[in-house]
Amino acid sequence: MPHSSGFDVSPWGIGRSGWDPHRQARRESVFSLSNGHIGWRGTIDEGDPCEVPGAYLNGLFEEHPMPYAEDGYAYPEHGEALINAPDGKVIRLLVGDEPLDIREGRLAHHEQRLDFRAGTLRRELRWTSPAGDTVHVESTRLVSLTHRPVAAIEYRVTAVGGPIDLTVLSEIVADEPPPRVHPDDRVMEPLKHPFEPIEQLAGTSGATLLLRTRRSGIGVAVAMDHVLEGADCTVGTAASDDVARTTVTTRLAAGDSIRLVKIVAHEWSDALTDAALRDRVQAAVAAATGLGWEGLAREQRDYLDRFWDSADIVLEGDARLQQAVRFALFQVLQSAARTEVRSIPGKGLTGPGYEGHTFWDAEAFLLPVLTYTIPDAAAHALRWRHSTLDLARERAEKLHLAGAAFPWRTVSGRECSGYWPAGTIAFHINADIAVALLRHVRVTGDADFEREVALEILVETARLWVSLGYRGRDGVFHIDGITGPDEYSALVDDNTFTNLAARRNLRGAAEAARRHPADARRFGVTDDEIGAWEGIAAAIAVPVDEERGVHQQSAGFTDLERWDFAATSHDQYPLQDHFPYFDLYRKQVVKQADLVLALQFFPEEFSADETARAFAYYEELTVRDSSLSASSQSVVAARVGHLDLAIEYLREAATIDLDDLRDDVDDGLHVAALAGVWSAVVSGLGGMRDGCRDLAFAPRLAAPLTRLAFGVRVAGSVLRVDVGADATTYELVGEGTLRIRHFGDVVDLEPGTPVRLNTPPQSEPGPRPSQPPGRSPREVRAAWGD
Repeated sequence: MPHSSGFDVSPWGIGRSGWDPHRQARRESVFSLSNGHIGWRGTIDEGDPCEVPGAYLNGLFEEHPMPYAEDGYAYPEHGEALINAPDGKVIRLLVGDEPLDIREGRLAHHEQRLDFRAGTLRRELRWTSPAGDTVHVESTRLVSLTHRPVAAIEYRVTAVGGPIDLTVLSEIVADEPPPRVHPDDRVMEPLKHPFEPIEQLAGTSGATLLLRTRRSGIGVAVAMDHVLEGADCTVGTAASDDVARTTVTTRLAAGDSIRLVKIVAHEWSDALTDAALRDRVQAAVAAATGLGWEGLAREQRDYLDRFWDSADIVLEGDARLQQAVRFALFQVLQSAARTEVRSIPGKGLTGPGYEGHTFWDAEAFLLPVLTYTIPDAAAHALRWRHSTLDLARERAEKLHLAGAAFPWRTVSGRECSGYWPAGTIAFHINADIAVALLRHVRVTGDADFEREVALEILVETARLWVSLGYRGRDGVFHIDGITGPDEYSALVDDNTFTNLAARRNLRGAAEAARRHPADARRFGVTDDEIGAWEGIAAAIAVPVDEERGVHQQSAGFTDLERWDFAATSHDQYPLQDHFPYFDLYRKQVVKQADLVLALQFFPEEFSADETARAFAYYEELTVRDSSLSASSQSVVAARVGHLDLAIEYLREAATIDLDDLRDDVDDGLHVAALAGVWSAVVSGLGGMRDGCRDLAFAPRLAAPLTRLAFGVRVAGSVLRVDVGADATTYELVGEGTLRIRHFGDVVDLEPGTPVRLNTPPQSEPGPRPSQPPGRSPREVRAAWGD
């Protein structure tokens, strides 16, 4: 069933029929495959036409200079940018002597389909060459979730007429030109040709390329091999510095086919020798070739069956929303499944956006989903942060601060964000990491992880907050001159979200140090220091506008002049592209949820009345020029009883990439925003709160939904929650017991014993909050033709 976006609507996949040269890069992003180590954009097999080639390895970057108009103390000197890895997904086809090019000849049929259960991208086309020869081509790709270095393609060509001479050119292509990620040629120059060729090896049916980045010194190896079935053929392989090519020639009679299975393995390291890298990829290819396409596809399906069995979200009553939510979950899984002590970039491995950097939204938006659905992946992401702790200590020292200051944006763990008030001083990232650690320990119960990973980061970030703030004459602990999540406010005092996150960080560090006193002593923690953390946490400032009866985003924020929304046209959004930042900084206007994010993350800090008043107040100011806003607004809208508004925000969050609501999907998907979809469903409509010791739920449905079901992993078990119109059923699968709260009532769950509990009547939520003119979720979506 087609939709106005051009993609069809189906519950377990997304596809598009036909070929339209417009918005090609968007389709390449949407049809991306990844496992967190390898990323392959959804380009067509023959590699042309193509907007962004896009083969990536997580952590593979090149350094570039960071030019400044004027240098300043502690400005980062070098940036890091994701670069194209050698691309092994290219398979070109010559029909007779005509290259298959869908822009030439006659294209009778073309379809691409991403399958969420099989974990594959399937393509099918029927094409007639300018000379009149017709072929039917079927290809299926996968990036393995069970074999970290491996990706594979099944490629089948059938002669519709005949006889036809065919030549298949299966390639690894290195040094593909990068997109322009920066306007300064001094930045772009090192990125144009980042690789130095090291070694090229060619056998009969496969090849290996070894390269090394010129500045960052990262070694890269990519190997391929092929298995052929069908007609008799001739096979040969050659390799040069930048291209390895296996050539297959055959002649097909009408109705005959040739089937090629291509296995590709990828690895990088800044420590391994070239020989070790070569051996690793060749061994991975050999192992995967032994399994064959069927074995790899079967393992992929089994992995995803296990994932969906516990993590699936069922939404009955809205077919497109169901599809969009599963698409979001699938892309979150792909971004992190096999990172294994590496970061999760802001675009995952779906495009060059943000230069492949990871930000605070990895911990704030992605890790809640991963902790409750794939806890091992969350653990690896947090272990990566721990592996960069020494770099964070160095950064803190350079900033004349104690403890550790994690980078605002990075690939390797080094700060590579040029000076910018909305990034450089957004210290909340340190508490975001700490909160993610505390959540992971609480949900998994992993004491070894707490001792080996979490404790040291909690200690060092607690020390950072002590050195960042001060006790005023009022006895209150203040943190001044920082930036919170909202990038339209900078250099503010006592940002509520930051202070509440710091409070949880400080208390969590104190509790962890008391649980592991011997380990805490290794880090120099004393009883006096623990007491100081607890005292500061109790005294930290939380600014409130007493006259208006609403919490302030930061001290004095509600006294600023309001932005003139009535005089701002639709074409002037996003505001950052049309107004100077100094003007934005001086006004009450919110780019992305900030105080509302505090309501979402720290619900225990606000009463029900305070939450409702604050949500209504900041709705009038939030323009959502960030992809990270809609999901948080959906959560809090549901929490205060505005369920229809929660659904509207959920739709916006879930379709941000499928409908390209921000007109920037060409550069890759908004992975953190897609992760927020999970929170909008589970924490919003599902009513889950995890800020206290017991999981608490207050689920409610809203039209058009007639049923909501989801699962969360807790302490090795799976809790299934099935929400109907009048009651909710909770079922624990696993071992042990679990205590939860249902609308405040304590419920003890036993494995295998479902408990059905009624939904109490909903209180009247009051008037529906209003948004700035033209910025309601309905109006934003209508502007894009939905």
